[in-house]
Amino acid sequence: MEALDQIEFADKLGFDYIFEVEHDFLEEYAHSSAPEVILAAASQRTKKIRLGHGIIHSPHKFNHPIRIAERIATLDIVSNGRVEFGSGEGGEIENLGFDSDPTQKKAAWEEATRETVKMMVQVPYEGIEGQFLNIPARNIIPKPIQKPHPPLWTAASRRETIFVAARLGIGALGFGFDTPEESKERIERYWELVREECDDPIGYAINPAVTALGSLMCCATDEEAVAKGLSGAQMFGYLLGRGTRNYGHDHFHRDFKALSEDEKAGLYAQRQGVDLTAQEPEDESLKALFRASQRGGFIGSPQFIRETLRKYEEAHLDIILFNAQSGDRKHEDIMESLEMLAKEVLPEFQDRHHLHQGWREQQLQGVKHAVNSSI
Repeated sequence: MEALDQIEFADKLGFDYIFEVEHDFLEEYAHSSAPEVILAAASQRTKKIRLGHGIIHSPHKFNHPIRIAERIATLDIVSNGRVEFGSGEGGEIENLGFDSDPTQKKAAWEEATRETVKMMVQVPYEGIEGQFLNIPARNIIPKPIQKPHPPLWTAASRRETIFVAARLGIGALGFGFDTPEESKERIERYWELVREECDDPIGYAINPAVTALGSLMCCATDEEAVAKGLSGAQMFGYLLGRGTRNYGHDHFHRDFKALSEDEKAGLYAQRQGVDLTAQEPEDESLKALFRASQRGGFIGSPQFIRETLRKYEEAHLDIILFNAQSGDRKHEDIMESLEMLAKEVLPEFQDRHHLHQGWREQQLQGVKHAVNSSI
């Protein structure tokens, strides 16, 4: 499987994290409906890279909290303590498919996630009679290697969700293609909230951290990178924004290839009455769709990408997530891109990482909660 080859190669090249999504019913956009299987396989082909769920759908009708706690702990054991536990609500299409009320998904996510964490720590787990869950006292086994539990994350595609994560003491997996300038503002506010308003963390230890997402294709020249990588970004944005679906009958790749260049960049937003050819929309969801279809700051030469990364570094971003496998990109191009990035771009940032760790220590001054972060 090409994705596992890419993960194994990334581990050998010195990348720090892999985050595997969970999506259901999203044909040709993401066929990762069982991320625990992919990550378990990856755990046996890698040695150092952190294995992240980005994210598990946590409302109980998707995945029962007991099963999540058992799977996370088991993966932590077989990977020798390399798990990052990301959780989230799931989209409307997915919630409806599992007979889960989309209007209740945020509350269902928080209740389930709090109980999942308790299950990984308490001996025995005390049980709950809650809004969504009724679970008797049981000892949930096994327990994870990482104590008190693996670092916690949640999907944070919108500005407000990043701040919810801060108040709950969990990492914010930013999936909205935030710019360095946006990241700087959000990171400053995130850390303020961690210090001032994180009164009831969702876990037994906090994981204060913020990520951003970018589409990656690193080649010798900007022109080569655009030729090999832009279409994949455009297809990603196209599939991300699909509206009505004819399940099992649509042929999205064929439909995408038939589009003009302008249509590839903005078809979804055009259906919503927004002209993306003029400027970015103000709505955060539409803005993310627009940016997903663009070149961004990580489709280019090593120098082009290096300059972009320096801006995120100045904003004190903790992790940049590279969307490398996207759309119609070729496996061999992805492998070459990963190698070039690792050898020609990343070393200077790895050499300076201790400075960022020192900055994080300063931000944590006065925070009384225990911290278990792999940053």
